[in-house]
Order: sequence, then structure tokens, then C-alpha cells
Amino acid sequence: MESLNLIKNDPWLAPYEAAIEGRYQYVIDKEKSLTNNGKLTLSEMASGYLYFGLHKTTKGWVFREWAPNATAIYLIGTFNGWQKDNKYKLKRKANGIWEIALTDAQMCHEDLFKLLVEWDGGSGERIPAWTRRVVQDEQSKIFSAQVWNPEKPYKFKNKRFKPKKSPLLIYECHIGMSTNEEKVGTYNEFRQNILPRVAKDGYNAIQIMAIQEHPYYGSFGYHVSSFFAASSRFGTPDELKQLIDEAHGMGIAVIMDIVHSHAVKNEGEGLGRFDGSYDQYFLSGERREHPAWDSLCFNYGKNEVLHFLLSNCKFWLEEYKFDGFRFDGVTSMLYYSHGLGEAFCNYGDYFNGHQDGDAIAYLTLANKLIHEVNPGAITIAEEVSGMPGLAAKVEDGGYGFDYRMAMNIPDYWIKTIKEKKDEDWHPSSIWWETTNRRADVLPRFQGTHCGSFLFKEAIKCIKEIHPGPCLMELNVNRNNKALQFYEHMGMRKLREGDFPIGNGYYMNDYIMGLDI
Repeated sequence: MESLNLIKNDPWLAPYEAAIEGRYQYVIDKEKSLTNNGKLTLSEMASGYLYFGLHKTTKGWVFREWAPNATAIYLIGTFNGWQKDNKYKLKRKANGIWEIALTDAQMCHEDLFKLLVEWDGGSGERIPAWTRRVVQDEQSKIFSAQVWNPEKPYKFKNKRFKPKKSPLLIYECHIGMSTNEEKVGTYNEFRQNILPRVAKDGYNAIQIMAIQEHPYYGSFGYHVSSFFAASSRFGTPDELKQLIDEAHGMGIAVIMDIVHSHAVKNEGEGLGRFDGSYDQYFLSGERREHPAWDSLCFNYGKNEVLHFLLSNCKFWLEEYKFDGFRFDGVTSMLYYSHGLGEAFCNYGDYFNGHQDGDAIAYLTLANKLIHEVNPGAITIAEEVSGMPGLAAKVEDGGYGFDYRMAMNIPDYWIKTIKEKKDEDWHPSSIWWETTNRRADVLPRFQGTHCGSFLFKEAIKCIKEIHPGPCLMELNVNRNNKALQFYEHMGMRKLREGDFPIGNGYYMNDYIMGLDI
């Protein structure tokens, strides 16, 4: 094998050439395994959402689920009084797949339903893994899947949108927290009230948190239960589609926070023990539970799990027209330790056997798939260890992300604003923190919901001097190579200086809006 460009571009990686080439070859082999030795494209393979779950047919409905450990499965819901009924019993097919065909009259739009799954030694009610709509009862607080088949489904008006990336200006947001009222905000309210402000302020992208359904609202959407369901707390699937469509009409790309690093432990709402087994989707033994997040860790070495997650990526691109993803918790995925207790002081720390080759293969294939489905898509890795090649091309031996989210930079600003006086802000320190990166990584100042709250706490006192909203901006311009930090709307400019940016580094403009 000819030396990969990742190694050619960074001589310090030469001692680890065998490990890098081994990971690269493993990705190639895994793709062949998934695509029947190349007879399918990745995109054709990652179409499970078109087969599994509930689908309307010319004759009625068809429902399919993968549950290899199950001994019997029944559909229960409002259509049969939530009772076990042989008319709604699924038939077992090959490879652990279960199926049932229903007439039009047996299931209707907005019906609630679940699966009653039986296995040797037990049974349990489960929300289908591939369901596209989950709702919570206001009184009982119980979650159920819901049939969603409106007479007039939303039709996209902007069908050929291409994100603008030079530069990419991202506004990170959470639909539920986008209102000043003491309630959970909605897709419609965000579309009507926030999108125009985002466009007026000059952003060309929004990054939306907490889209995938999650039982606990306080998790900010990071304990996902239903991976194909847009959270019903904020509205209907059609209302989210309209939000994205109108954002595109304003020239705004829509990036989704996607959580494939772990899943909620809940068995009633999520995938935990879905078919009675502990390892259907997740690792077994000590690695099954995340030691810091109280959640379950996917088994990225299992082809069925990769099919599920890759299909999930394609689903959000195709069904909702998202323009890309910010992958949550990438550091946790890359290492058996989840990055906990590791220092990452030198290149050897990235090639010492602590890395999860299966997770690396999944992330690489996910990036390849996403850009196959939409060549203009945006992928961002939330990654703090500095893994070499994370934002390098797949064909060069990298993992294929477009950007790495440099979490240290917002943390640096939080610490600076919270703990230092103005006169203790040192331009040399700012320059080092924002430019000390390898050439294979595009550093990126990216706000987080945690950062937003900490920023608010840190500059709360400014409210008394400068009431009203403020806007923080960090700008490293690749044309004039100037590093600038501003406070807008009645607040003084704090720092401005000219600093050379070495090794081709630049930081995309980023603005965080804060209403204090």
C-alpha cells in the first residue's frame, strides 16, 4: 500500500504508519461486509428506514422489526384496547426480522401503539426501534409510538439548497429554550420568531439540539430513546420540516446534533433490552454502560447496529432535509476509556491500543455515507482529544469530518471571562489557544448549551451596566489573518490585534447570541 496522505502530510505520524493503515484497511473491509462486497453502495445499504418500522401500502399497512431474541411480538394500541390480540401478532421471518400486514381499517392516523415483546423467561412493552413519531401522555406521562399519516403531508418548496461555507456562521439553538415564556418552545414559534432574527444577524447556519426523541427533557436531548423520531415536545414532523424548509429559503443551513455515542438506559422507552437480551444493540459486560453518562454504549462491531445507525444518518438527510450533523461525544466513541483519565500529551497516546477500531470505522463510514447522500453536507465532530486525521479526507486515511469542534476554545473564553480582569487578558495567550493546532484539523469556535449557561453566569454582572441582549463574537479571518474579539450592542470592544495564523489554520466566524 502506498503511504497515505495523512502520513505524508505529517512526518510525526510515520512511527504509527502500521496502525493508521490498519484502521484504514479495516474501514475498507467493513464497508465490503456491509455492502455485499460492493454490490450495493453505502447509500443503498443504509436504507433500513424504508423497510423497518410502519409503512403505508396500497393495501393498508406493513410493519417490520428486528428482534432476534424475541419468541413472539404483538402490536398493541388504541386500535385494540391495548390488549394482546392474535389479529395483531407479527410473523417471524429470517434473520430475526418480524413482520405484519394490516388493512387500512386496522390502524389510523394518530393511533397510539407499542409492541408487546415476549422472550424466554419474560416479556415487556416496547416502543418500536424505527418509529418516526413518539408522544407523551400529559396525564400519565407514558410515551407511546404514534401513527403519523396526515392527509396532506408537508411538501418541501426549496429542493436544491446548498449551504454557504465561506465562512460558515453557526447559531446553536434549542427549540424548547428559544422562548422567553416559561414553557417549552415549539417548531412553529422558532420558525416565526427566531429564524428571521437569525437571518437578520447574518448567520448562514443553525445547529439544533435535542431533535431526536428523549424521555428526560433535562438531558438536553443527549439521552436519546427513539432515534428516528423528531421530538414531539416541540410539535409535529411536518412543522419541523416547514422550519427547515423556510430556513433554507432564508439561506440558512440546518445542522442537527446527532447522538450516536450512547443511548438512554430506559427499557420501556428506549432500546435497552428491546428483545429481552442485553446485547442486541449494545456492548455486553463491563463495557455496556457508560461510566460517566449513565447510559448504554452501542456495539459498533455489529453489522446490524451499523445498519441501524447509518440508516439513521441517511434518514434525517432525506426525510427532513437536514444539511449535516454535529456528532456528539466523539471522544467517548474513539477510546475504550471514553477518554476518561487520559492526558493525550503526544502522538503515542492515539496509537497505544486504547482506541476502539469499530467506533473509528463507524464514524469514517458515516462521514463517507453522508457525503455520498449529499456532497455538500456538513459534518462536525465534538472531539477533545485531538485525534490525528479526524478532519482529514477518508481517502487520505482520515475519518472524513469537515470540522472538529474545538471545545477547548469556548472553555477558554468561559474561564477567561469568569476569572480574569480585562487587564489580565493577554493577546499572546488568546493567539496560542486558537492557533495551536495540527494542519489536518480545522479549529472551530463552537458554542454549547453548557457554554451558554456558564457565559451567562460569568457575565451576569454586566447586565447592571449594559442591560439588554449582548452578542459575543470571535473572528479569525483567513484573509487578513486578524484575531478579533468583540462585545456588541452597547458593549465596548475588548480586544483587537493582528496575529499570523500558521500552518494554514483559520477559524470560521462564529457568533453566540446571549439574551441575559
